[in-house]
Amino acid sequence: MQIEIWSDFVCPFCYIGKKRLEQAIERFPHPIDVTIDYKSFELDPDTPKYAGGNIHEMLAKKYNMSLDQAKQANQQIGEQAKAVGLDFVFDTMKPGNTFDAHRISKYAATIDREAEYVDTMLYNYFTLSKNLSDKETLLAITDELAFNHDEVAAILEDEASYANDVRNDEETARSLGVTGVPFFVFNKKYAISGAQPIETFMQAIEKVMEEEKKQPFESLNTEQGSYCDGDGCK
Repeated sequence: MQIEIWSDFVCPFCYIGKKRLEQAIERFPHPIDVTIDYKSFELDPDTPKYAGGNIHEMLAKKYNMSLDQAKQANQQIGEQAKAVGLDFVFDTMKPGNTFDAHRISKYAATIDREAEYVDTMLYNYFTLSKNLSDKETLLAITDELAFNHDEVAAILEDEASYANDVRNDEETARSLGVTGVPFFVFNKKYAISGAQPIETFMQAIEKVMEEEKKQPFESLNTEQGSYCDGDGCK
């Protein structure tokens, strides 16, 4: 079974949804051979690089809410994260542009290290509060992963390197009508959106196995949520 996941590195529901999917696969009563492909999706391509402030302030300003309301919304997301074994440290998160991080993800795929890279980037952002919009930070993280330092540095220096790969993922998402993430496509035929409960993912996997020879594309769940509201990020 092939599962494609459209997500962004600064999307909390993407991390939660990814973890729930993994737990659903682990709990599924029958053995399944799963290949996961990660697809790029920028929540806001116009977001500048991190220049100070925190996620609470950004959320309050973006959605015209009080700082207390923003903190409460993030706390609720943090509780969902804890339920699946993740630790979100909102107070020190550094929101910023993720295009360079996505470009390196495409490089990681060429050396069969994308899954490891994605996990590491999500952990570094949500738990370690690393600035993923900073090229030196990206280089340091990939050094820890033992990626080729010179190759990563060259990619970060050349803004066009792997840029088309990222844009192609985003164009495919638009063609599928994707407006929010996480978004999962099973066997290029069935879709489920949002950080759904583990049970929902298990039901989806079972349905895909039973119906994969039927309709060419069917949405198993079309609910979308906005950032810090619901189960997905728009």
